[in-house]
Amino acid sequence: MLADDDDLLSALLDYRLKKAGYDVTVCTDGKNVKSYLETNRPDVIVTDIMMPYFSGLEITDYVRNELKLKIPIIILSSAGNEENVLSAFKLGANDFLSKPVSPAELLLRLKKELG
Repeated sequence: MLADDDDLLSALLDYRLKKAGYDVTVCTDGKNVKSYLETNRPDVIVTDIMMPYFSGLEITDYVRNELKLKIPIIILSSAGNEENVLSAFKLGANDFLSKPVSPAELLLRLKKELG
């Protein structure tokens, strides 16, 4: 699952991930993410921090503490300040990438998380 409200970045990452053989579901806001997770279990969640309705940090908290899932979560953010990074890891994120995101680096980190 790719959750980001930046249409251009979502389209680029969606293209690169599909080209690498991943099946991608794109959600553009936190409400869509929660709705999707009610009935689906993606292999990995890649989420931006700053999104409408629910942030990537709130999504991480929801996945870890309400759904009790161990799905790998990779946080993307242009707000890569220390506080956000630490919050993401404290909530249970597996990895953190600062924007602008290198699709090649994201692919490497996905491979690491998924084995």
